[in-house]
Amino acid sequence: MMQGTNLPLDRCPHCQVARPNLTSQVNFRTANSNGDWPRQWQMYACATCGGVVMTVAFYDARGELRAIKECWPKPQAVDDAVPERARSFLQQAIVSIHAPAGAVMLTASAVDSMLKEKGLRDGSLYRRIETAAAEHLITAEMALWAHEVRLEANDQRHADEEAALPNEADARKAIAFAQALAQFLFVLPARVEQGRE
Repeated sequence: MMQGTNLPLDRCPHCQVARPNLTSQVNFRTANSNGDWPRQWQMYACATCGGVVMTVAFYDARGELRAIKECWPKPQAVDDAVPERARSFLQQAIVSIHAPAGAVMLTASAVDSMLKEKGLRDGSLYRRIETAAAEHLITAEMALWAHEVRLEANDQRHADEEAALPNEADARKAIAFAQALAQFLFVLPARVEQGRE
């Protein structure tokens, strides 16, 4: 995609709104101290949340601007190494961050699906987490964090009147755990395998 007055992303990396109105706010050109490696930087603001997205594009040998090379922050995505069902739950959690209770429940489903994918199918999610820790599939600290996500999701699923509703920060924390678990269980092993090939 090329830099322009609007940045055509599927979702805002900040608020996850679909088809965001990201309009250009400022752009400038830089080069290194020798005048080489010219780049065009452009910043876009989301009309919904006010978050800013920065892009960089490089110039070719003829001095013509090429397509966008990088974008910050990157739109959140779940790595393809994560099994389809878990990846779907986690991606849905990410895009529903504006509905924190739902995002937390989807995140717990992603965690459950990842553990089932590793062969832990018996009993409840509590039992699967405990078994994963006992079998050293995850660390004891990861098990504690997984239980926090599980309990938060249970509070929402059972509409526990004593429990506070989660906010976006709570949902982001749960998603961060699920992303870390996905990295640990699927993404890093896949990269190691690719590297060894």
